[in-house]
Amino acid sequence: MIDGMVLSFPCIKVNNDLDILESNHAFKTWVGEEKEIKNVLELSNDYDVLKHNQRLLINDKFYDVYTNAVNNCFYLEFIENPYINVKGQVDSNILVGFVLIDNYAEVEENVEETRLPHLMAIIERKINDYFNNMGGIVRKFEKDKYIFVLNKDLLPELKETKFPIVEQISKIEIGNIPVTLSIGIGINGTSINEDMEFARGALDLALGRGGNQTVIKEADDKYQYFGGDGNEVIKNSRVRARVKAYGLIELILSASDVIVMGHKNPDLDSLGAAAGIYSIVRFYDKKCNIVLQKVTSSIKALYDRLVSDEKYDGVFITPEQALAKVKRRTLVIVVDTHRVMLCECPELLDKTSRIVVFDHHRKTSGAIENYSLTYHEAYASSTSEMVTEMLMYIKGVRLSRAEIEGLLAGITVDTKNFAFKTGIKTFEAAAFLKKNGADTISVRRLFKSSFDAYMAKTEIVRTAEIIFDNMAISELDREVENPSVLIAQAADELLSIDGIEVSYVLCKVGNRICISARSLGKVNVQKLMEKLGGGGHQAGAAAQLENVSMEDARELLENKIEEYIEETN
Repeated sequence: MIDGMVLSFPCIKVNNDLDILESNHAFKTWVGEEKEIKNVLELSNDYDVLKHNQRLLINDKFYDVYTNAVNNCFYLEFIENPYINVKGQVDSNILVGFVLIDNYAEVEENVEETRLPHLMAIIERKINDYFNNMGGIVRKFEKDKYIFVLNKDLLPELKETKFPIVEQISKIEIGNIPVTLSIGIGINGTSINEDMEFARGALDLALGRGGNQTVIKEADDKYQYFGGDGNEVIKNSRVRARVKAYGLIELILSASDVIVMGHKNPDLDSLGAAAGIYSIVRFYDKKCNIVLQKVTSSIKALYDRLVSDEKYDGVFITPEQALAKVKRRTLVIVVDTHRVMLCECPELLDKTSRIVVFDHHRKTSGAIENYSLTYHEAYASSTSEMVTEMLMYIKGVRLSRAEIEGLLAGITVDTKNFAFKTGIKTFEAAAFLKKNGADTISVRRLFKSSFDAYMAKTEIVRTAEIIFDNMAISELDREVENPSVLIAQAADELLSIDGIEVSYVLCKVGNRICISARSLGKVNVQKLMEKLGGGGHQAGAAAQLENVSMEDARELLENKIEEYIEETN
């Protein structure tokens, strides 16, 4: 009996409906003898019986509530925490974060064995000096990882100076390989432990955005980004792809069936990667479907080639059909996006806990989190390249010519004919596909557009205006099929004009204004588009603005460009 227990803190016994069955004297004194509380939810609507430990605001004070299940009932203990402030956070002046040498493996491979200790000593001294000079503590806990603790009052100064240690380390070059750092910081958590979890998440996000930058994460998934204007850290190690391939096989074998989906308004990279994944799943004799809401003009040629093969009968399904098919053991594989809102069927992610994500875009907020496996490489040219690389390690998979050429088309479209974001592995993937029967002329036919689309693209280029000396901006002012793809192609065309380093093209789709941005590298258009709620890569990004006119959207874009220029100068 709780009533007979001598406990200094409030304690109650509740049933499955959270009705209070018993309470001790401390609880009655706490709530007031004259006040009758019948259910826990009367104290706080935020109470969750499934959580063993939670922090709740009750009568303007925060309490740590501990729940223990005993004989079909629950015992709750309410412990007042005097160190919690009005925001539900532990009062602390500590700032905690992690530092990672992004490309340690590449540096280790390319530096002479006798010179490596000297190089690492230089890096370690610079990191130690940077944090020690601010009165902080920094400790190395792995060969490429550090943890640091600083006074939180220094954070405004760190933001103002944009964490110069990242740039200092990037100036250290051995041969042609610059050493790069990423920093993850967590703030405003309910405790220092939560701040450390935020810091780990921030570091993962920094790596997903290409490394060589600092990310600060706080409660409610709010992020701040510093740096990251340089090219993504190129990694040529094949170990990661092999490990991910084997992990994917294990998940496929343990699943009842597989559903693959890309992003809304799919392109050749999205569909090509999905077809590559489909071939892997089929090899292991599992039922597989691909979610596709609409066949747009940009993928129609590849789609027609795929469905002409009888093995694709009934493979493509709508989001509604996917939701009806999904089961508890269904494996959902997402390709060419990592953001929930951009998935072809976001609701599908809530129907299963078995989720795999393959993407090459720089990581941003709103990412899929409850995954079983993720292969996220911001340095990769395309998701098709990543899937092709995994196919190299899965012996025996036979791809149709349409699947092979779909993968090569995906690489081609995202690299702009192998001009952007190409690394050693990009050409190795293309060579593998060519060796297995890809015909480059046949791939070229997948890019054909209609006469009206070509004329619209020509008009966009003809009416472009020059702003800020080296930037071109234009608009699509006519009705065409798949306008978001067309403006991306037009933005690419504008970069071929002498003196143009950056291009922006806008179009209206329903009640939204779509913006496509392209860069030759001097301007990080991903960071610029993030100011408008979008994202992408350093050289190619996009954003969408809802319920605004074309004039207002253009004015807002130009204001953000000015803001970006001021920040980077």
